[in-house]
Amino acid sequence: MFQKIINILYRNPRSQLKTYRRFGGYWSYRAMMRGRRQMMETSLQLPPVQCYAHGLPVYFLTGKNYLYQTLFCIRSLVKFSTEQFQFILVDDRSFDNKLVTQIQKQLPGCIIIMQDEIDKNLRQHLPTQQYPHLYQKRKVYPHLKKLTDIHALPGADWKLVLDSDMLFWDNPAEIIRWLKNPQQPIHMVDCVESYGYSKQLMEQLSGHAIPPLLNVGAIGLNSTMIDWAAIDTWIHKLEEKEGSSYYLEQALTAMLIGNQRSSILDKDTYKVNPTPGDAKPSVLHHYVDLSKKYYYTQAWRKLIN
Repeated sequence: MFQKIINILYRNPRSQLKTYRRFGGYWSYRAMMRGRRQMMETSLQLPPVQCYAHGLPVYFLTGKNYLYQTLFCIRSLVKFSTEQFQFILVDDRSFDNKLVTQIQKQLPGCIIIMQDEIDKNLRQHLPTQQYPHLYQKRKVYPHLKKLTDIHALPGADWKLVLDSDMLFWDNPAEIIRWLKNPQQPIHMVDCVESYGYSKQLMEQLSGHAIPPLLNVGAIGLNSTMIDWAAIDTWIHKLEEKEGSSYYLEQALTAMLIGNQRSSILDKDTYKVNPTPGDAKPSVLHHYVDLSKKYYYTQAWRKLIN
């Protein structure tokens, strides 16, 4: 009870004040949250995007809290590209009948992967008893599902996974070329290195050099080449030696790619953590950290105007 009182009276307010300061103060933060609500409401009115059975496949891990972002990201992609796409939406365990109906209405012809199918694939390809650390971490760290739940799916070897909190501002020619003929991993470049673990430990565990500044906002991997036993071990050893990290999925992906030859998207064209002045010269923006304010208050509005 005492700990709960401390949290209510001290820790929670202190954390909230820190958040306000990061985004320019209380009123600035309120404006950002108001923009987020308006974005969510507007997403319900976005015109349908037709999906094509033989279109270029693009995967999203999404759900109730993120579908509005997914829809805006998809809308921005088809606005600037003349290609046909097949969008595959993977349930983050929050899909229900209402959400599925909305998806089918706004993305007619898309593929929806429900949790029952995901669980079946995982039991078949990644038995719990063989990967205990992987399964335990997946329960408490949803980002890991971008690896497990998508790359355990049957289908094409190569899969491109996009984060929902991104918007396209021009034709992504490099991504389109990769989708048509994937031969090596593809990824974005981060604004700052965010692995959550020391490169020394990551290299020691993986046995090879770690690529600098890898960002998984747009990430293409060959599902058949993923060493799940290694990932299970890496999760255990990384957390045993250096604790848990929000960036674990990004670290694991960097360890998987290692020193392989990769298609690295130009950091100024495919930009992570953009500022308001970056919109026109760029192809894709990944709205992380402080750029969330720009994303919620301005960027999505520019897309539909």
